[in-house]
Amino acid sequence: MVLNNTVRVLFLSDTHLGFDYALRPRVKRRRRGPEFFEAARRALEPARRGEVDLVVHGGDLLFRSRVRPWLVARALEPLLEVAERGTPVFVVPGNHERGRIPFAMLAAHRNLHIFDRPRSFVQKVGAVRVCLSGFPSRGRKVRSEFAGLVEKTRWRNEKADINLLCIHEAFEGATVGPSDYTFTYSPDTVRAADLPEGFDAVLAGHIHRHQVLSSDLAGRELPCPVIYSGSTCRTSFAEAGEQKGYVLVDLAPGRRPAHTFRRLYSRPMVTVELNCSDPEAPNIGLQVERELRRCPPDAIVRIRLRGRPQEKDLRFLRADFLRRVAPRGVSVQLCRNTIGLLRSLQERGHTRADAAKPACGHAHRRFQRERDSARRTEP
Repeated sequence: MVLNNTVRVLFLSDTHLGFDYALRPRVKRRRRGPEFFEAARRALEPARRGEVDLVVHGGDLLFRSRVRPWLVARALEPLLEVAERGTPVFVVPGNHERGRIPFAMLAAHRNLHIFDRPRSFVQKVGAVRVCLSGFPSRGRKVRSEFAGLVEKTRWRNEKADINLLCIHEAFEGATVGPSDYTFTYSPDTVRAADLPEGFDAVLAGHIHRHQVLSSDLAGRELPCPVIYSGSTCRTSFAEAGEQKGYVLVDLAPGRRPAHTFRRLYSRPMVTVELNCSDPEAPNIGLQVERELRRCPPDAIVRIRLRGRPQEKDLRFLRADFLRRVAPRGVSVQLCRNTIGLLRSLQERGHTRADAAKPACGHAHRRFQRERDSARRTEP
């Protein structure tokens, strides 16, 4: 689909396939795993429709480094489908692919190419020669090794009209999280000064927020834009306010690349605070049900406690109780400080896990009576 020597690249990254996914789940609840696979498939739709010339995956295809072969095969399905249709696919091994991922299995198709070491691939698209160079994620070694790794790809030896650097690293100036943390001077951050002249764009994974870097920390213009597509799904509450999707990059020899961010739907993330300190507040069970009713129907809800719970409150924070009262389609979890607080109470003998289990059914019936009584008194 080359028009006026323009090459279109579909760039996605950090799909984290396998997250919260169980082949044979022991507990019946809504898991997030299928939505990660669905997001990856939706991101690849333009490639399946033949609307792009190349596909680049910026790394962290999988949710962790040690996974079973069936999950690798399942994660490869959408990429192999695109490759089978004739569109070349290039994959950067991220920090989640540094373990026992079988690269031979990943590179099982002539149109599927893996940056399993510093290397370059030259792809002819119409009359345009595109050189894609890259290397696997180096993590905390990247600052000291980046310049050498780029040279090891031997990209300067290739004759190409367009040069792309495909990596899975954090660059100086990239921002993440609700407080806009900025990567600066650390061993796991690439120095902007080490980015050589000659590349048309850097397609980078690892940072989950979509952003395009055009200058360094001092405001000096970079030799080329550093494009982060961001993750295709929200993987944590730190990303609750971020849009997720993929990027279409249009490149032509001698012209600055143009990019378009295509948004993907992400389930809303909601944090609910429960009041444990006010003696006049409803019991925790009533607060849980009231707050869950107010959430969007497909929300991912995180519960945070304000104050210190009493032993009688803990039964309403058990996973089976939360699943029982949550509306269909709503996922509920406890935030880390709440989990730590509950564990500390158990360790100190405030509650006994073996006694809590048989009490759960009775606790729910008691909660229902209190809830019905509270509803009757509502104006």
